[in-house]
Amino acid sequence: MKLGVLFSGGKDSTLALHKAAEKEAVVCLITVQSKNPDSYMFHTPNIQLTTLQAQALNLPLVVKGTDGKKEEELVDLEAAISEAAMRFGIEGVVTGAVESVYQAERVQRICQRLDLWCFNPLWKKNQQALLEELLEKDFRVIISGIFAYPLDEKWLGKEIDPQIIRRLLALQGEFGISPSGEGGEIETTVLDSPMFRQKIEVVNSSVKAKGNSGVFGINQAELVPK
Repeated sequence: MKLGVLFSGGKDSTLALHKAAEKEAVVCLITVQSKNPDSYMFHTPNIQLTTLQAQALNLPLVVKGTDGKKEEELVDLEAAISEAAMRFGIEGVVTGAVESVYQAERVQRICQRLDLWCFNPLWKKNQQALLEELLEKDFRVIISGIFAYPLDEKWLGKEIDPQIIRRLLALQGEFGISPSGEGGEIETTVLDSPMFRQKIEVVNSSVKAKGNSGVFGINQAELVPK
């Protein structure tokens, strides 16, 4: 079965891509770039990096822009999926949804209208196990956004490693945050994974943060040999 992956460049969509590729043929990536940093549907930090990530993965990328207005942005998502179906003959769509019923239901409805299969390989996966699987499979993932107390700008740009996972799990116990960011607490950017033919090196970056909200912006990056 030919699949397209809804791809944000973060850990969940990239891990979902890997799991889908183990069973079926992934033929393209689908990215919606939202102008609204508070989009209900779409990851926004460093979304422009998906172009470079697609090159690293050697997969074609369908990109669609959206103003990011709630519910209206779904029209743009459907247009992007429809374009992928027309250009690449996809028969199904892969998402990185883990806990968000809001996102999963809306993608499912779009797939039903377009007569496509919807595959959510990470659905209800234990969040600690998800983070540990990233390390087991040699993903390189950095924290590119923080949006909850008690997180602060010191977390931005940090690579997810065993120590970071332990700290996130401790915060889960103390403050109730979702360790993998399923409550919107963190966003991530993938710099390398097993399917990347080259890895991404950050050349220039900046941090914009205030209190418990902030973004690690990748201003310039390049592909380098692994």
